[in-house]
Amino acid sequence: MSAIQPPAETIWWKQPLDRVEGTWIGIALVWSLFMFFMMPIWHIYGKQNLSNEAYRTTPQAYMAKTQAMVNQYTIRTETAANLPVVRPPPGSDVYLLGRLWQWWPLLELEKGQSYRLHISSMDWQHGFSLQPVNINTQILPGYEMVMTITPDTAGDQTIICNEFCGLGHHNMTGKIYVVEGGQ
Repeated sequence: MSAIQPPAETIWWKQPLDRVEGTWIGIALVWSLFMFFMMPIWHIYGKQNLSNEAYRTTPQAYMAKTQAMVNQYTIRTETAANLPVVRPPPGSDVYLLGRLWQWWPLLELEKGQSYRLHISSMDWQHGFSLQPVNINTQILPGYEMVMTITPDTAGDQTIICNEFCGLGHHNMTGKIYVVEGGQ
C-alpha cells in the first residue's frame, strides 16, 4: 500500500493493523487507564486541587460580608497601597474579593490553622492563583467559591490573577501573610 495512493479498500477499519501501530495503541490505552485511575489518588493525597464549593451570590451581598469581616478583624493598613490587613481567628470564614485590579483585603493567617476561604469577583472573571502553593481556581461574578485551606509554611504568599481581566491585569496581585501561631 502506498501513502500517496488511496487504499484499494476504502473502509479503513478493515485494513490490517501493523504490529508497531498495534503496540502504540496498546501503550496509549494502558497509559490512559493508568492516568484515569490516578486522578482520584492525586486529588486525595497530592494536595494539588482543593475540594471547593460554589454558591450563587450578588456582588452587593458578597461585598457586605467582606466589609463586615474587614471592619471586625483589621489589624493594620499597608501604607503603600492603603489596603487593610485582616487577621481573622483560626477556623473562621475569610472573605477575599477580586475587582479591577486588586485583591481586597490582604490576609494574615496562622500557620497550621484551617480557614474557610470565600472568594468572589465584583466585576469580571478573574483567576485566583496562590503562589508558591500553586492553588488555582476561576473566580466569576455572581458566584462565591469556598475552599478550606490550611497554610503549612510561614511567609508571604502572593495572589496573582491568571485570567486576563483588562488593561491593569498585570498589576492585579494580593498577599496572604502566613505567621507562626501566637504572633
